[in-house]
Amino acid sequence: METEMDKPKDDGALGPVRKGLVGVQFLFVAFGGTVLMPLLVGLDPATALFSAGVGTLLFHAVTGGQVPVFLGSSFTYIAPILAASAQWGLDGALAGCVGVGAVYLAASGCVRWRGTGFLDRLFPPVVVGPVIVLIGLTLAPSAVKMASEDWGIALASLAAAVAVVSWGRGMFRLLPMLAGVAAGYALAAALGKVDFSGIAAAPWFALPANLAHPRLPRFAWQPLACLMPVAVATVIEHVGDIYVVGQVAGRDFVHKPGLHRTLLGDALAILFGALAGGPPVTTYSEVTGAVQITRVTDPTVLRITALAAIAFSVLGKVGAFLQSIPPAVLGGIMLMLFGTIAGVGIQGLVRHKVDFSDSRNLVIAGLVLTLGVGGAVFKAGSFSLGGIGLAAMVGMGLNLALPRGDGGRSGT
Repeated sequence: METEMDKPKDDGALGPVRKGLVGVQFLFVAFGGTVLMPLLVGLDPATALFSAGVGTLLFHAVTGGQVPVFLGSSFTYIAPILAASAQWGLDGALAGCVGVGAVYLAASGCVRWRGTGFLDRLFPPVVVGPVIVLIGLTLAPSAVKMASEDWGIALASLAAAVAVVSWGRGMFRLLPMLAGVAAGYALAAALGKVDFSGIAAAPWFALPANLAHPRLPRFAWQPLACLMPVAVATVIEHVGDIYVVGQVAGRDFVHKPGLHRTLLGDALAILFGALAGGPPVTTYSEVTGAVQITRVTDPTVLRITALAAIAFSVLGKVGAFLQSIPPAVLGGIMLMLFGTIAGVGIQGLVRHKVDFSDSRNLVIAGLVLTLGVGGAVFKAGSFSLGGIGLAAMVGMGLNLALPRGDGGRSGT
């Protein structure tokens, strides 16, 4: 039985000033992740903020302004973007990001045509879970390498983030990365290990770097093949986010405006971000959590968050500050973050009660992890596919090919 506390908050009680304050507060929930992800892959954080703001407004336009979500940089794409950048440069990686948008477009069309059931059949938890675990494991060496530049600073960042996750309350609990960066940065500054010259020289107002000097994708099929299979994981995450925010708001967003429209909104946001020189921006789980805690479900508030992100992106001093964060600070955050990503994959397997006494499930999960962690690469002439992309494709192929001994329930 629903109690008064379980019911969505009446957002009509929020005046314009409070809506503005809550909207900016939501941005701080998303800020750490939205700017940390591009910093880790070599993209401009100000451009990522700009892309998140514009992408969110595009999403709201496509969905009729009905769904209270914010779109931010997705950590899922750190490993594939790093891999693509190492082989084909950042311009090639941006082409792969365009491919991610294409996957969302295809998913939107399929949902409109066939409904949501096909997603469960093609991408069951036994495939998606190990792929997410693999993403976290693949990134672990990068975290250790960055943290090892100064373990003292890295551990200070890590300790602050862990403390917020463990003992934080309310909205503050949603700010572990922001708290970790603040603690690590303060220690690094006290030790004289922060270069402030870039901040002093930066103008107060400036276009994000990738907009002032456009970096366009350089299209090739290889980076597309590297990133597109990984999009499956975030498509599934998107579906979960839409269900959750619908439960909080007391509305069925899956049917109105429709999951095909929310996927289309993400697709257009991702395509805009890639063409602007930013990372893929997708429905952001942390802000969905903030909506759940505050019960503020007025989509207008999230549009204010988007406008605030755009405003922050053109503050030159903010961009310069972000670029001045020492690598060890980021490394400390990464130690927790990438382990958490792997944990989310395990959580999904447990929540969906995937039965690993079934040899079919064991084979699928085992091969996904072995091929991914081992760095297997498939080559045929000039075509090559490796890493997470290859592992995800093998998992999907095995799921479709291997016989089910339980009438089709295995892995669901």
